[in-house]
Amino acid sequence: MNFKLFNKWDVSGIQVSDEGLKRYVSVIPVLVPRSGGRYGGIRFYKSKYNIVERLMNKLMGPGHKGKKHKLTSGHTGGKGFKVYKLIEKTFEVVEQLTKKNPIEVFVKAVENAAPRDEITSIEYGGARYPQSVDCAPQRRIDVALRMMVQGSFHKSYNNKKKMHEFLAEEIVNAYNKDNKSNAIAKKIELERQADSAR
Repeated sequence: MNFKLFNKWDVSGIQVSDEGLKRYVSVIPVLVPRSGGRYGGIRFYKSKYNIVERLMNKLMGPGHKGKKHKLTSGHTGGKGFKVYKLIEKTFEVVEQLTKKNPIEVFVKAVENAAPRDEITSIEYGGARYPQSVDCAPQRRIDVALRMMVQGSFHKSYNNKKKMHEFLAEEIVNAYNKDNKSNAIAKKIELERQADSAR
């Protein structure tokens, strides 16, 4: 039986075009994208979670920037149902803006926002140098989702507009490869830094 996500949107025809991310972006048909972390101990199992569930999980704790808990608000309470409703509203707004299947738009946005290179620090002879490294596929998705959530969360803070509207705008901008998207802007910056550290 083919379930529709949120009982509204069909995911059966969605394809991931980026060969590197194919194995790591799951769009399995589920009615409610909420596994409750029942496979939490198994390494890399999050690749098997529906990509929408991974976005929901990111939304439940976007308060951390690095190791500091800088941002915090009602959005980040770890409340599954609250986040479920927020994502549903977000996808409804995405559907209105693009007139397309919002899950397909979201998957393409994640592909567009996933950085290919990063920089790490190498210590050699007492001096530290930035070194360009390839970004692992699993991490590419994690970074893209985190940047989407943190960017939209940051914009919604002390703003009359709702969080789901900012998240929808972020997803649509990432889908269109627009620099207004926090995730796309961060990806370009990361890849530029990596390029100069080769």
